[in-house]
Amino acid sequence: MAEQEFQMTAEGKTKLEAELEDLKVNKRPEIVERIKIARSFGDLSENSEYESAKNEQSLLEGQIATIENQLHYAVVVDSNAIAADEIAVGKTVSFVEVGDDEEESYTIVGAAESDPFAGKISNDSPIAKALIGQHTGDEVAIATPGGEMKVKITKVTA
Repeated sequence: MAEQEFQMTAEGKTKLEAELEDLKVNKRPEIVERIKIARSFGDLSENSEYESAKNEQSLLEGQIATIENQLHYAVVVDSNAIAADEIAVGKTVSFVEVGDDEEESYTIVGAAESDPFAGKISNDSPIAKALIGQHTGDEVAIATPGGEMKVKITKVTA
């Protein structure tokens, strides 16, 4: 079975490493302490504080494992090694929908870094998949859940 690669920017990898460090150094000991305190209350079978802390610990350990896996298989993309007007992970693309004058801009990042509200879309999203490899001036048809849209790429920046 081929291993999953997680494409990301250098900035995204640094953020994930910091998040992992915080979870291990700060959050994990906090939860362990909550479990220790909850145990001191006695009967664990009817102890909601203990159950809550154990559930939180389970979620935290799952989150840590996910981030560790992403970092283990991380592939940092150097967008500067790609042509200046070619869309790739780590680049910001601006486009207008054909027939519309309103320009939209998104930075294409790895899935672990995506934050659509901050203008960062995953390289696995339908929009990014259609745009990656395209150049300034190209017209691209993008299949979205709401139907196909045609866009003209106006600008690509690193």
